[in-house]
Amino acid sequence: MADEALFLLLHSEMVAGLYRAAEQGEGENGRCTTKLESMGFRVGQGLIERFTKDTARFKDELDIMKFICKDFWTTVFKKQIDNLRTNHQGIYVLQDNKFRLLTPMSAGKQYLEHAPKYLAFTCGLIRGGLSNLGIKSIVTAEVSSMPACKFQVMIQKM
Repeated sequence: MADEALFLLLHSEMVAGLYRAAEQGEGENGRCTTKLESMGFRVGQGLIERFTKDTARFKDELDIMKFICKDFWTTVFKKQIDNLRTNHQGIYVLQDNKFRLLTPMSAGKQYLEHAPKYLAFTCGLIRGGLSNLGIKSIVTAEVSSMPACKFQVMIQKM
């Protein structure tokens, strides 16, 4: 339980620190999102490498997405993705009804506008993990009511 609290605190401080620096003229808000996404990408690559070293090869793209939703998500966020949907044409939607990084600020609707800041790292995490498994993708996040969020993964064909 202590690991989870440390991760939550580290994540919120990363977001706050980057945006605080942007407000002081050291960068732009768009660059903050890009930086958080890049950090998540690198972490995702490393985690997937560690988690899959003793795993058999995946059959297809859907098996990889199921791995991300079950094993990867459980290891990082202590629960599985609540819902995985696909159109079978390279678009997957991962829905988490109680996303851990949004839970601390989900008490009021006034924080809804700040939610995207807290999802950039996780978008990078997913994209980095998929990249290390040989899948090039674009990952976006959407929040309609806190703490639920959806991550849309668009697979790019090479």
